[in-house]
Amino acid sequence: MTDVAFALRDAAQRLAAVSDTARLDAELLMAHALGVERQALLLDPARFDVPAAFAGLIERRMKHEPVAYIVGYRDFWTIRLIVGPGMLIPRPDSETLIEAAIDHFDTDSPDRILDLGTGPGTLLLAALAQWPAAHGLGIDELEKAVACAEDNASDLEMDERARFRVGDWATGLDGQFDLILCNPPYIADDEALMPDVADHEPPGALFAGPDGLDDYRRIIPELPRLLAPGGIAILEIGATQHISVSGLAETAGFSVACRQDLAGRDRALLLTRA
Repeated sequence: MTDVAFALRDAAQRLAAVSDTARLDAELLMAHALGVERQALLLDPARFDVPAAFAGLIERRMKHEPVAYIVGYRDFWTIRLIVGPGMLIPRPDSETLIEAAIDHFDTDSPDRILDLGTGPGTLLLAALAQWPAAHGLGIDELEKAVACAEDNASDLEMDERARFRVGDWATGLDGQFDLILCNPPYIADDEALMPDVADHEPPGALFAGPDGLDDYRRIIPELPRLLAPGGIAILEIGATQHISVSGLAETAGFSVACRQDLAGRDRALLLTRA
């Protein structure tokens, strides 16, 4: 019978060759194999025996399969989201958009929320968790993503407040929204990515033309008609895209501010009516 603490140390050492978060990965995979939360594992690892399934999970991670796909979920903001192959994995950097929205509305609440490119419902469901009186619509081009988002809404008991639809960004949408959230593809076609991302996550959710701006060029001109007075549109950007995307937004008539993520990188553009 192998000691759990020893197994975690050994796994973390092995995973250091493929992951910048080797210890965390090992803990999440061990907890998953045990069928417990990570916090319970860390509180008293000595009460557990290493399950036989753990070795296989580590081997999958050694082949660069994302932890979120292996365990089937990712925690984001205050919620847990089901994720699986073919969907963009929620990332902590994207929580910057929710933080910016909270600052904008202060003690108020948006009534209608739109999430363009919702994936598994990431930004919309996080926003609805923050504002219990709000309702929202999530759009994604993939039927698989929309089905997953609907499952997540149901699991979170938000299915009465969240609707999801297959669509092509804002094409065909009408009405106005107090909060528009969007994490579009923004990676240039020739940019190299880590194997975890390049070999597993959907290219259509990552790449956006030679300069990474193709989808911004389609999305931003649609926003003025969709944004309600006093509302805000918040777009995730790559760390070097502040100036270029701001130019597109200003041309569309918006005032633009930028918010940085916890690492100090430009991460979200805040668009309000000029």
